[in-house]
Order: sequence, then structure tokens, then C-alpha cells
Amino acid sequence: MISYSSNELIALINSFIWPLTRILGLIAVAPPFGNNSVPVRIKIILGVVLSLIVAPTLPVMSDLDPISLNGILVLAQQLIIGLGMGFVMRVIFSAIEMAGEISGLTMGLGFATFFDPQTQGRSSAIAQFLVLTATLLMLTLNVHLSMLEALVESFHTIPIATTYQSGLNYQKLAIWGEQIFSVGMHLSLPIVAALLVTNVALGILTRAAPQLNIFGIGFPITIGVGFLMLALIMPYLLIPLQNLFQSGIEMMQSLGQPASIPIPVKR
Repeated sequence: MISYSSNELIALINSFIWPLTRILGLIAVAPPFGNNSVPVRIKIILGVVLSLIVAPTLPVMSDLDPISLNGILVLAQQLIIGLGMGFVMRVIFSAIEMAGEISGLTMGLGFATFFDPQTQGRSSAIAQFLVLTATLLMLTLNVHLSMLEALVESFHTIPIATTYQSGLNYQKLAIWGEQIFSVGMHLSLPIVAALLVTNVALGILTRAAPQLNIFGIGFPITIGVGFLMLALIMPYLLIPLQNLFQSGIEMMQSLGQPASIPIPVKR
């Protein structure tokens, strides 16, 4: 008959609960797992399965009481680490969504907004189209599997510790947040530049022929040019998005290393 002491039983519980908390933290935030359309039961089952796979590969856990103050602090640390790693991939999709918002507003489609279940708010049609395209590309390139691989590797780069220092590099995480604005502007720049030239041409045309109704011909032209540019740049989005996903995976893998020069995103 197999028997366990109380300390061994507590260590066994910790070896499952603490990895599970980190894994569920990432699944709750990172796309595509964090999408609200994914049932909560599926997220929990996926987290439990991954924890059962990861737990035997980890060192023997401390026999710290999980319901004590220190045990709850360790649990909170693992949740923060998982949320931080999921935040890295969430920033990428926020940047893509920002590129769509900028493009839609420049085209004159600021009124064409729909409910976005991911953000629980309203976003433009162009933004949702780019996000769906990026999601399909992410699944095609198996980025979601690379993300789970980086999560498993994080248990060695950011080991579970009972100290107050989680090992997560918050400075790198904060610096990575600026990619929302820089990447969003870079992705929307071709459409914005083409529409700027179009608006300048419409302005010259209005000055040359004041009898033209600029509001009658301006919106169809800007919307048409915007969709034309969107169709032209779609085949060329593969490499920038692929490099962006790769940079996100590298950032997830380096969150446990000391902060240094900010990692530039390859474009």
C-alpha cells in the first residue's frame, strides 16, 4: 500500500497547482486561446492537460502550505508570470488592430464599426479583418504551438520559487508595450500614404473645379483607393507578420533574462 506523508502530499499538490496557475494565466490572455468565443471549460481542460504533462518534468516542489500567506503569494506570482507571457502576444494583435483602426479612419470608414467579442467593445471592419487574417496566419504557421513551447521552457528560465522575486523581467515587458504604436503605424503606413496622396489630389481638383461636390466624390474615391491598397498589400503581409510573431516568441523566451537594449521588431 502506497502511503504519503503530509509534506509529500503538499509538495505533490504544489507541483500541479503552481504550474497550472501559470499555464491558465497565459491561456486566459494570449490569442487565440484567450478569445471569449473559446469556452471556459475548454481552456481549463487544456490547462489541466498541459499541467499533467509539465509537472513530472519539474524539480521537486517545496512543501510550503498552499493555503498559507506565502503559498498564496507564490500562486499570485505564477499567475502574473502567465499573464505577462500572454500579454506579449496580446500586444501583437493590439498593434494589428490599431493598424486596422488607423486605416479605417483614414479611408472614411470610422462609422463602420462592429462588436468585437475579444475586446468586449466596438472596432472597425478593417481592424477585425486584419485581426482575423493574423489569427489564421498564426494558426497556419503553428505560432500557437511555439507559444506553448515557450511557456513550457519558461519553467526552466523562470523557475517556480518560494521567494518574493518572481524572476519575471517587468522592464522588458513594459518596453514591449510600445510595439502597439510603432508596429500599428508601420503596418498602416502604405494605406495612409496612398490616401494622403489621394486627398491632396482631391484638394487640387476642388480648387481647379470649385463646382464639383467634394463630399459626393471624395468618400467613394477614398474608400475605393483604401480597399485597392488593402488588396495590394495583403500578399506582402506574410513576412512582416511572420517576423512579428517570431519576435513575440523570442520576447516570451527572454522574459527571464536581465534587461538590456530593447529588442527591435523585424519588419
